[in-house]
Amino acid sequence: MSVETTASPKTRRGEATRRAILKAAEAVIGAKGFNDASIIDITREAGVAQGTFYIYFKSKDDIFAELVVEMGRLLRLALSEATAEARDRIAAERAGLRGFLTFVTAHPNLYRIIQEALFVDPEAYRAYFQSFADSYRDALGEAVAAGEIRPGDPDIWAWALIGIARNLGERAVIWGDETPIDEVVDAAHDLIVNGLK
Repeated sequence: MSVETTASPKTRRGEATRRAILKAAEAVIGAKGFNDASIIDITREAGVAQGTFYIYFKSKDDIFAELVVEMGRLLRLALSEATAEARDRIAAERAGLRGFLTFVTAHPNLYRIIQEALFVDPEAYRAYFQSFADSYRDALGEAVAAGEIRPGDPDIWAWALIGIARNLGERAVIWGDETPIDEVVDAAHDLIVNGLK
C-alpha cells in the first residue's frame, strides 16, 4: 500500500497541527484498530476540523503509513538518546533495552499499530523492522571490528536481539506484566551478555 503522502508543512504551526493529527491517529487506531477507526474519530481526538485532515493526509491509508514511519522515527530517537552515553556495545545493549521498554510503556499503542501494519500495509511493516535490523546489524558489526564483542553473525544477532526486546515489551504492554523495567533489563542483559552456556 505505502501511498505517497502530501507535502511537509511549511510553518511551525502547520507542523504542530500535523503532529497533533498523527498523535490522535496513534491514540484512535491504537484503541479501535485500523478498520474501526475513522477520520472523524481522528480529527475529533486532534481537535481539528475534518477538512484540516486533508491538508496533511490524503486518506486513512495515508495517515496509517505515515504513523508507522513516525512511530519508528520516535522510537529510533528514543533509542539514540538512551544509548548516547554508552561507553561500548555491551553498555549500549543495556541502555537500549531500557530505552525501548521505557518507550513502549509510554506508547502502548505501538504494538497494535505495528501488528496491524502486517495486514493493512505489509510494505510499511517490513520497512519498519528492516530499518531497525539494518542499523542494529551495522552497530554490532562495528562493535565486532572494534573488539567490543566476539565475532559472529551481526545480522542474525540483530534480529534475535530485536525479538528479545519486542517480546519483553509485549509482555509489559499487552500482557500487563508489572515487573519493574530495571529488573527486566537486568535479567535480559545477563542473558544477552552471558548466554545460556
